[in-house]
Amino acid sequence: MAKYILRRLVLSIPVLIGISLITFVLIYYLPADPARMYAGPNASVETVARIREEMGLNDPLWVQYFRYLTRALHGDLGFSYDLQMPVLQMILDRFPYTLQLIIGGIFVELAIGVPVGIISAIRQYSWWDRAGMVLALLGVSMPPFWLGLLLLFFFSFKVPIFPLGGTGSFRHLILPALTAGLGGAAWYARMARSSTLEVLTADYVRTARAKGLPFRKVIFRHVLPNALNPIITMAGMDIPWFVGGVVLVEQVFAWPGIGRMAVEAIIEVDIPLIMGTVVFTAVLVVTSSILIDIVQGFLDPRIRHQYR
Repeated sequence: MAKYILRRLVLSIPVLIGISLITFVLIYYLPADPARMYAGPNASVETVARIREEMGLNDPLWVQYFRYLTRALHGDLGFSYDLQMPVLQMILDRFPYTLQLIIGGIFVELAIGVPVGIISAIRQYSWWDRAGMVLALLGVSMPPFWLGLLLLFFFSFKVPIFPLGGTGSFRHLILPALTAGLGGAAWYARMARSSTLEVLTADYVRTARAKGLPFRKVIFRHVLPNALNPIITMAGMDIPWFVGGVVLVEQVFAWPGIGRMAVEAIIEVDIPLIMGTVVFTAVLVVTSSILIDIVQGFLDPRIRHQYR
């Protein structure tokens, strides 16, 4: 297992470098002048030229990228053109809010979707199965921004149980987490159902039942540990999706997360902030992927034995 983790860590290095390089090249060819953005619209041509020289924007592309990569490895992601603040500090200030929304959304997905899918599989073709799959279809079909506005209308305006937006307490998190997680809960319900049905027909499950083991024990000892493997993988991959996918949720609820900050950076053509957000998100994606592989290794003995 240690060899497998080390191998994944080594392979993640070219992935991160490739993502940063592609993003840097794309931003380099944007029809926008970073020096003008930094100096402001009223700056003179001489001032803009001086700033371009000081920022090294006259250097070749590969020199600029190597300089950026060297600084990034030392934790320096540059300064925001718009707010004149360190990019890393801005990201770290917003990340706790995004992390709250990620954890809340994933909790809603798993707490609702997985039990519904497992019970639907165990009671296949029953009224519970049909009702669960209908609700899953409705959940998949609802756009997050529409669901968020609907929840705000009913539970913040008509019946003012929760705040209309912003942050500050646990009550502020409930509606954004529900909005971010209900659509995913529908996917988890469908995946948990299909995965559980597949495991229920496996030979080792039939053998366990033929030996006379109680059905409840068969479910908890043999079915769930194997049926949950693809669900755990999907939960890990939800983390990067939430970083970029909750932008609409953050806009609807005025939630000050990384996604909302990235949209503002794109509107303002704040190149250091755009680059910093992409690099930070890439690191988050790779880290979550490695952590999920480690969890899978503990749950699935075949992975542990494969890399001994």
